[in-house]
Amino acid sequence: MPELQNLFEKMGGRFVTLPDVLAEKAARIRAVVFDWDGVFNDGVKDESGSSTFSEVDSMGTNLLRFGLWLHQGRMPASAIITGVHNERALELVGREHFHAGYVQAKHKVAVLEHFLNQHGLQPHEVAFFFDDALDLSVAAVAGVRILVKRAANPLFTNYVLANDLADYVTGHESGRFAVREGCELLLGLLGRYDEVMAERLRYFPVYDDYYAARQAIVPQLWRIENQVINPYLAEAAVEKATAHADTNPPSNLRNPQ
Repeated sequence: MPELQNLFEKMGGRFVTLPDVLAEKAARIRAVVFDWDGVFNDGVKDESGSSTFSEVDSMGTNLLRFGLWLHQGRMPASAIITGVHNERALELVGREHFHAGYVQAKHKVAVLEHFLNQHGLQPHEVAFFFDDALDLSVAAVAGVRILVKRAANPLFTNYVLANDLADYVTGHESGRFAVREGCELLLGLLGRYDEVMAERLRYFPVYDDYYAARQAIVPQLWRIENQVINPYLAEAAVEKATAHADTNPPSNLRNPQ
């Protein structure tokens, strides 16, 4: 554990919770939930009002889910919860077969409760990646809290730390692969990183089994209006999001992450 701590602190990461304690919390993770803007990107919008993501971070989410699948013997529940409408977020949910995507979530802890009820889970079983004020209600209850660093908001960071709302602050800033950093940290804390890499390299049969199970997930998309959580064009949106890939190709022809 000291070697892992040194490695992440050298690149600027900050352990708010001691690594040994954080490893115990990570071992209880059954779900991974991500904010979108400021986490997968720097929050800057394009002309359509959307914001994008990096394949480096996407790969990180997949490797973490694979590691948790190995560790727990079951697929971890996964979701993106964003405070605004963002088509690219829903596209990632569909392409990567997350269990759920929520848009226009202004009171996120209520949305988290909805998600956890769908999967029979408790807040302490959630790892949460976040960056801003809208996320604090979830950070207050989640089991593992990864705060994405942003130098421009020192008072916010101080508030989070003073109120015990984060376990780790990334060394990388928003839009600079902080999701990948957090995912690798959790895999390291679980002691699964080398196994994940070896099985991904080998591919058959272990990773192939995981990938088939992941691809069988049908993402559920939700939109919050007046604090009511409603299905959001689930069929059409998921079909669009998964249109670029055959979800069940022959195993030797798959092109997964």
